[in-house]
Amino acid sequence: MAERFERHRQPWTSEEIQKLHTLAKKGMALKAIAKALTRSEESTKDRAKADGLTIAKLR
Repeated sequence: MAERFERHRQPWTSEEIQKLHTLAKKGMALKAIAKALTRSEESTKDRAKADGLTIAKLR
C-alpha cells in the first residue's frame, strides 16, 4: 500500500517552495524531493510544473 500523507491538500508555504527549487536545481529525483518535503510525488510534480521547474528523471 502507498504511503499515507496526513497533509492532504495543504497549501504550499514559501519555505517549501524555496526548498523545492533548491532540490530541483541540485538534480534530485522526484521521489527524493517528495520525501524531503513530506508531500506526495504528484503534488510535488504539479508544483514544480506550475513554477516552471524541471525535475531530474531517474535513470
